[in-house]
Amino acid sequence: MSTAASPKPRRAACPYCGKPAQADHAPFCSQGCRDRDLLKWLGEGYRVPGRPVDEEGAEIADEDQL
Repeated sequence: MSTAASPKPRRAACPYCGKPAQADHAPFCSQGCRDRDLLKWLGEGYRVPGRPVDEEGAEIADEDQL
């Protein structure tokens, strides 16, 4: 058995502003940071760039789904 004390668990930081997270708003520190993060998702702020889509290819794919 180890006699060394285990390290204290670190409190997670808010992914938006870096302040300590609060249990009521986990993993964020406040409702404001939660809302700002949601708005960034809704506004496509977390979009990952990809290859450009061919306009004609996109139309054909849409017609195939009908």
